[in-house]
Amino acid sequence: MAHRAKSLLLNQGMTWSLTAELYCSKKCPPMGLETLKIDDFQLHASTTKRYGLGAHRGRLNIQAGLHEDDLYDGAWCAGRDDPLQWFEVDARRLTKFTGVITQGRSSLWSSDWVTSYKVMVSNDSHTWITLKNGSVDLIFHANREKEIPVRNIFPAPVVARYIRVNPRSWFARGSICMRVEILGCPMSDPNNYYHRRNEVITTDDLDFRHHSYKDMRHLMKVVNEMCPNITRIYNIGKSQSGLKLYAIEISDNPGEHELGEPEFRYTAGSHGNEVLGRELLLLLMQFMCLEYLSGNQRIRHLVEETRIHLLPSVNPDGYEKAFEVGSELSGWSLGRWSNDGIDIHHNFPDLNSILWEAEVKKWIPRKMFNHHVPIPEWYQSKNASVAVETRALIAWMEKMPFVLGGNLQGGELVVTFPYDKTRSQGVIREQTPTPDDHVFRWLAFSYASTHRLMTDANRRACHTDDFAKEDGTINGASWHTAAGSMNDFSYLHTNCFELSMYVGCDKFPHESELPEEWENNRESLLVFMEQVHRGIKGVVRDLQGRGIANAIISVEGIGHDIRTAADGDYWRLLNPGEYTVTVRAEGYSLTSKKCEVGYEMGATRCDFTISRTNMSRIKEIMQKFNKQPIRLPIRQLQARRSRQRRLGT
Repeated sequence: MAHRAKSLLLNQGMTWSLTAELYCSKKCPPMGLETLKIDDFQLHASTTKRYGLGAHRGRLNIQAGLHEDDLYDGAWCAGRDDPLQWFEVDARRLTKFTGVITQGRSSLWSSDWVTSYKVMVSNDSHTWITLKNGSVDLIFHANREKEIPVRNIFPAPVVARYIRVNPRSWFARGSICMRVEILGCPMSDPNNYYHRRNEVITTDDLDFRHHSYKDMRHLMKVVNEMCPNITRIYNIGKSQSGLKLYAIEISDNPGEHELGEPEFRYTAGSHGNEVLGRELLLLLMQFMCLEYLSGNQRIRHLVEETRIHLLPSVNPDGYEKAFEVGSELSGWSLGRWSNDGIDIHHNFPDLNSILWEAEVKKWIPRKMFNHHVPIPEWYQSKNASVAVETRALIAWMEKMPFVLGGNLQGGELVVTFPYDKTRSQGVIREQTPTPDDHVFRWLAFSYASTHRLMTDANRRACHTDDFAKEDGTINGASWHTAAGSMNDFSYLHTNCFELSMYVGCDKFPHESELPEEWENNRESLLVFMEQVHRGIKGVVRDLQGRGIANAIISVEGIGHDIRTAADGDYWRLLNPGEYTVTVRAEGYSLTSKKCEVGYEMGATRCDFTISRTNMSRIKEIMQKFNKQPIRLPIRQLQARRSRQRRLGT
């Protein structure tokens, strides 16, 4: 059965090895300046304006820091503006070079880019040969502005170890500055140390390629046909252009919420140009289906004990724009926003300000709860600047009793956790923890620590921040403040703890990179899902055994509560320890008990049975018999009885 399923999957698209072979026979993929496969020691330049603009910063799509005169600027910039300058890449082995991609300098203040260049190659870095058109040196036309990448393909491939880009002209009011990617196929050399050291091979037979919207829909259908008993495809709504937002559910009883079974979600592609997360979720659904069929006990346990939802493309409109241009030419922002220009991930209502204002006014818990903060009315109006995709996400988040979620982003290697908005007004970066900070830190670390690169102290920073020093995790607000994030909204409006996983430096890696990116993230994706079973869980019932919906679960010492689902079941993520847990519901007596969370995986069972209060029972009886309770002051009742005794009645 599993073998037949693999054949079904592989027949619907090229395998990754075949894809890589075809790319090397037709056109070569990027060598890896953007993805950091090419390390800093392989990059050289004739001169450098200063260290922050050194050759190591001449990588395609690299981003400048907030302060552009620091160590992290946005390009290689030559120390002099003349035609003798060059930018060099040492491939460390013979390589078939086929082209060059260039950008200008990433900068808010400067306008620097190269408008034309020559290309030279060498085998020893001393003798250089310039690419020619007949007997004339080839001049390649480069950039017209600083952000849009421009690709030049050589008339014929050139085999060498070193390659240089020699700027010949540049923007008149700027300087020689470049961000570069080299297209090349390494020549076969099994004895090459650098190749063997960096080689990552996957044994998973999955569909490693980029999928258009139509391809994505087809792949999800194939997975559903392979595993019909554990998968269900549905959509949560439509994009601005009318494309359905498809999700796939993976569970042993798809379509049903099982009592006591937690619900988990992964989403990706809220920024349409951050493509890696989308492909990782498509690979994850294939992997889980195949491993379930082959009897993998870890996957079977996950599927049988969890209801998993995967939404691979939140912003399909944006993705299609980036996909049409391609992985090397989409730049840093093409397709990021929805069709109507909205950043979906930061388009949620700012509930932080509402909660914090209520805390200052001491309204909690008397006038307002510390959880399930309501959405303001203005946000729900038709005239509000809210993307249809955001509204669809909110409806989905309110409908499903999600416990834990992760949204996959791109362009960095880090896991961020709430809050994403700084509490101090006007402050760009500030540590802003939630009441569940210790839990969030563990959840973030569970992903980062099992990723192949995130916590590697020897890895190079993607752009400016070295998150490996922080164990690959960071509080969102201490990185950069952002109001109305999906993470903060999920925590404050629902029971779900949501984190962001930035899964790769390259937002839109070449598909030849997908097998390695899958290996980088596969274990992390599984480990994070398993964390949904950490903490306590149970059912809140009345004396007749009926589940009580919307009961409030409070943990002593943590100023954030959750609520029971429709059937009375609940899940509360907690780190190991002993907790005093209190349950309250309208019309019921308050009940508390000790619940202990161990270190082993699996949530501790902590059920509650609560009884009706005397007042609620009296009200129920009165309503049943159409009678209203008599509300007379005690003194008035005593005076009436005294008069009745005097009159002998």
